[in-house]
Amino acid sequence: MEIRKPVPPFSRETAKEKVQLAEDAWNSKDPARVALAYTADSEWRNRAQFINGRDEIIGFLTEKWEKEKHYKLKKELWAFNENRIAVRFEYEYEDVNGQWFRAYGNELWEFDKNGLMQKRYASINDLPIRKADRRL
Repeated sequence: MEIRKPVPPFSRETAKEKVQLAEDAWNSKDPARVALAYTADSEWRNRAQFINGRDEIIGFLTEKWEKEKHYKLKKELWAFNENRIAVRFEYEYEDVNGQWFRAYGNELWEFDKNGLMQKRYASINDLPIRKADRRL
């Protein structure tokens, strides 16, 4: 049985810890590492794309980071209760054509009793920026 601490129910401290662990994993740009935080049958909605399970997560993230160069992410706890966490985030990246972007969004997370994320719903908007305007 896989356990990914901290586990629900979340306190403010453990919710913030969970957010930081997610930020660290995503900034590693290692799809296999990121996927370990999710249940084997995890459900995602990422923009208009639906992703199910770790294999699809790994495939999605591999493709994402091939296209999004110099990816850097910052997550912030928005709200939490019991086994759910809401996060505000922004990240920056350079696309394959050399255009820089800052992406803004919100994620809603739901965890199982072992601390693995079973649902992730992300709403994201991209804003073209100049390289000189990068913040992250």
